[in-house]
Amino acid sequence: MRGAIAVLAAAGLTVLAACASSSSSGTTGATTSAAASASASPSVTASGSASASSSAAGSGAPASGGTLTVFAAASLKATFTEMGQTFQEQNPGTTVTFNFAGSSDLVTQITSGAPADVFASADQNNMTKAVDGGVIDGTPVNFASNTLTIVTQPGNPKGIAGFADLAKPDLQVVVCAPQVPCGAATQKVEQNTGVTLTPVSEESSVTDVLGKLANGADAGLVYVTDAKNAGDKVTEVPFPEASAVVNVYPIAPVKGGPQPELASKFIELVTGPDGQQILSGAGFQPAP
Repeated sequence: MRGAIAVLAAAGLTVLAACASSSSSGTTGATTSAAASASASPSVTASGSASASSSAAGSGAPASGGTLTVFAAASLKATFTEMGQTFQEQNPGTTVTFNFAGSSDLVTQITSGAPADVFASADQNNMTKAVDGGVIDGTPVNFASNTLTIVTQPGNPKGIAGFADLAKPDLQVVVCAPQVPCGAATQKVEQNTGVTLTPVSEESSVTDVLGKLANGADAGLVYVTDAKNAGDKVTEVPFPEASAVVNVYPIAPVKGGPQPELASKFIELVTGPDGQQILSGAGFQPAP
């Protein structure tokens, strides 16, 4: 009888030990799984943020992240797109989105409530409209300047030699609309020279003027930077009267924008050495 009890006791101890071992093993496995999950989460769900935090810890700068929305004049498309890439590289985890259009259209959109963080205009007149509309935070900063030039079909088949030639009745000339900075500049050149143009079309941006040339127009008036960016798709015909009409480009944060800190950093890039080098390479002149 005692032998049977001893055997039963030993068996019970064995079962208890096995249960304890099993329970301990299950707990260890859950802890390891949770630890693995925790260590894997940053690299899977927020690798950019983790990288930015690591970089920030080393540099003493705040971590980056979020989406920055920039409304910019159409003539800034090439340069600002390049700056956007630079900004994202300098601020890991950040995405820059752009809305490129005629400056007057952008002012209308912003004053109508379109969400934006930064506004860059191709002239001071439209920036003033934005300031008067109460949608600009702080004082705009001038960062570049630009002048007009003539563009023709490749090879200049019509033999256009200067601004006065654009008034010839047999030419299909395209310009910007008067409310757009490039159109306002065109009007000033007309006033200064006494030459009146009769364009076949008035466009809302310089990119639209270039589009009309691609569709067969004889000539158009755009900025020097747009002619340079178009390359061999057009032939540029500079004219001296353009130097008397200079468009100055201002930039400013939009009041109530969702990313005020990123807006300030982007403006610092545009006005700093890196941004100015990009603008200069595209043919922009410094702000006066």
